[in-house]
Amino acid sequence: MRTAIYPGSFDPLTNGHLDVLERASKLFDRVIVAIASNESKHPLFTMEERLALMKPAIAPIKNARADIFEGLLVEYAAKQKARAIVRGLRAVSDFEFEFQMALMNRKLDETIETIFMMPKETYTFISSRIVKEIARLGGDVSPFVPPHVGVALRKKLAL
Repeated sequence: MRTAIYPGSFDPLTNGHLDVLERASKLFDRVIVAIASNESKHPLFTMEERLALMKPAIAPIKNARADIFEGLLVEYAAKQKARAIVRGLRAVSDFEFEFQMALMNRKLDETIETIFMMPKETYTFISSRIVKEIARLGGDVSPFVPPHVGVALRKKLAL
């Protein structure tokens, strides 16, 4: 079974994330959306809340499941018997960081490949950070996130 890990903080999950997941699900037998702890990003949602938001969004993708992980991504991938890590690239500005991470992951475990995927052009400008900022300022995030995520954002920010 060809398994891939699609890691990220997903704080919050966006339509761009879902687009990359849908594309990856066509290439792999199983895709695990791995919600990572990244306190340096000052998450709005807890990992458990992000997992709860992820599950209904990915339910239509039959070969995808969501999980939480902490620690080294390559160690998590090895435990899941994954041979690939899927990373989304929106713009050239994402590439340098993602390239460095891919090379480091390869150094840590050369059996796990990194696959870069681009979302539809419609989603290239969307980021979780921008979505949170729009929501904080009372803007409409409905074009950028699944409906239940928009509701959760409004609740969390008490808008």
